[in-house]
Amino acid sequence: MLTLVVNGIHDMGGMHGFGPVPVEVNEPLFHAPWESRVLGMAFQVVAAGWSNIDAFRHAIERLEPATYLSVGYYGRWLRALETILVEADVLEPGELDARLAGAPARAGAIPPAAPRHGAFGGVLRPIDSTPRFSVGDQVVARNVHPPGHTRLPRYVRGKRGVVHRVHPACVFPDTHAHGLGEHPQYVYGVRFGAVELWGADAEPGSTVHLDLFEEYLA
Repeated sequence: MLTLVVNGIHDMGGMHGFGPVPVEVNEPLFHAPWESRVLGMAFQVVAAGWSNIDAFRHAIERLEPATYLSVGYYGRWLRALETILVEADVLEPGELDARLAGAPARAGAIPPAAPRHGAFGGVLRPIDSTPRFSVGDQVVARNVHPPGHTRLPRYVRGKRGVVHRVHPACVFPDTHAHGLGEHPQYVYGVRFGAVELWGADAEPGSTVHLDLFEEYLA
């Protein structure tokens, strides 16, 4: 099932009005002990098959914009985990808030017998076809707006670039996030001129390199 998330708040590249990016000198690995616990829970949920990396990312994308902007990096992870576990029938809606308020655990509460996804096995996949594009080919990122998860940034859609690297075939996130199969395909490193992306006000001579799936390119 696709959950409608078209050009959500998570796709912030090229958006204005958020001010400068804060740079933290000597940033610690975690800012508080709970962040490391959330990281561990995410690894467990994916490893056990309750989610996959793409479904997890899509759960983050589905957060309300005000929540997404206010809870921080691992705060988004924590809320995404709750969404995933409710959808997998591991948690009941509102159960986490009830437990935090002091309610007892549900009697006999156990996870369902069968996870929705298989155990994580990496993203590289061998395929029989050859790459459609080669190094040096001029390409254009398709101007599409998928209703669900995608790794095609909004700011690059419709823009022209040049292939500078061909990567092996990988699991396609747009289908994998929604239980529609892996559909592996080649990934291309594409170089875009900053002026092509941002217009005449961009820094001259600057480029942006993006790894894009074959289906994203024409």
